[in-house]
Amino acid sequence: MPDFVYLASQSPRRRQLLDQLGVRYLLLLPNEGDDQREDAEAIEEVLPGELPLDYVRRVTGLKLDAAVARLARRGLAQAPILCSDTTVAMGRRIYGKPVDAQDARRMLSELSGNEHCVLTAVALQAGDARLAALSESRVRFAPMTQAQIDAYVESGEPMGKAGAYGIQGPVAQYVSNLNGSYTGIMGLPLYETAQLLRAAGVIAI
Repeated sequence: MPDFVYLASQSPRRRQLLDQLGVRYLLLLPNEGDDQREDAEAIEEVLPGELPLDYVRRVTGLKLDAAVARLARRGLAQAPILCSDTTVAMGRRIYGKPVDAQDARRMLSELSGNEHCVLTAVALQAGDARLAALSESRVRFAPMTQAQIDAYVESGEPMGKAGAYGIQGPVAQYVSNLNGSYTGIMGLPLYETAQLLRAAGVIAI
């Protein structure tokens, strides 16, 4: 078994969390050329009536499928491939990555003063075996003023993040309660990820 994994994610937070586990990894990311067939926006599109739990599991599986095909196309050495996806939800409503600043303001205004759910699905392809896990956390935001929301959005941090926020950034000052996995909310739940890596023989103990 190789002593590394491929990480199919552009998120610097997921790289940081794998470093925290002491797991060696190589990035397996789309590039220009033959990988243009991979349409990330299409993968992340919510299906009509789709529940948040079903959505995050499906998207993670599709991202892993794309990474497995990418590895084969490039003729790279075989090693486990790790993939993860995070979504924010209130009830049945899914909060993905904001399309612009106005969308980020809308999301944060709706999350302000309310409790929401953060779901992070993790999947690992190890040979013919596919292992999967799910982390579910609940986060409550204190009420935020419009000025506070505007200042956070203007910082640029909400862009590219599910629910328009990153728990590890300044928005943490508005988190009045958190129940679940902090690393799961960041994007890679370390407990669940370590379990998968241990089952695949990447982590020995």
